[in-house]
Amino acid sequence: MNSGSWAARRGEIETYFDRTAAEAWARLTSDAPVSAIRATVRAGREAMRTTLLGWLPQDMRGLRLLDAGCGTGALALEAARRGAEVLAIDVSRSLVEVARERVGDGVRGLRFEVGDMLDPGLGSFDHVVAMDSLIHYRATDAVKALAGLAPRVRRSILFTFAPRTPLLAGMHFLGRAFPRGDRAPAIEPVGEAALRRLIACEPGLAAFEPGRSRRVAKGFYTSQGLELLRP
Repeated sequence: MNSGSWAARRGEIETYFDRTAAEAWARLTSDAPVSAIRATVRAGREAMRTTLLGWLPQDMRGLRLLDAGCGTGALALEAARRGAEVLAIDVSRSLVEVARERVGDGVRGLRFEVGDMLDPGLGSFDHVVAMDSLIHYRATDAVKALAGLAPRVRRSILFTFAPRTPLLAGMHFLGRAFPRGDRAPAIEPVGEAALRRLIACEPGLAAFEPGRSRRVAKGFYTSQGLELLRP
């Protein structure tokens, strides 16, 4: 998918994590002390990661997984420990460097790359996980991205979205008041019913059916996981 809005937002995300937030994100995803606000984000992300991992097989030997938007690599590492062949990819070179440094060379079947999660050259997978990597894109673009992945996925796509709540809608509105150079790429909240309609109407996802869904809300972290299954 090469829509202008997707490419523009992807560039913003790459710039933000490489130039502005790399150090803070590395700290957030470690066990280093953080502020009370960031502690809730850390706890929320850990709960969501546990949820998505719970939707994957415990024994993943012989399975190939794409961690689409891997960040600093915690989910990819756990999947590899279960025996999966894991390709973990992110647009942020800084985050991928942190992931490589943390994991080292001692885990078989785990490879980190800097690049585009939608690149067909990555090959096919049994499972794809996109945790909090589509929440900055418009819902229509996110669904198109899922449709772009779908032909290369044999079993399931697990992804998260920012559910439309009064708190998130308010944060989204207020965030636009900051000067563009001083703000993170905005989260794009979407109602679950509206998202499910977009998925149902997308021909590229016709081979998949929605499965489990779970919302995680901890302090300043709110995200919802949704499972798409190939019957």
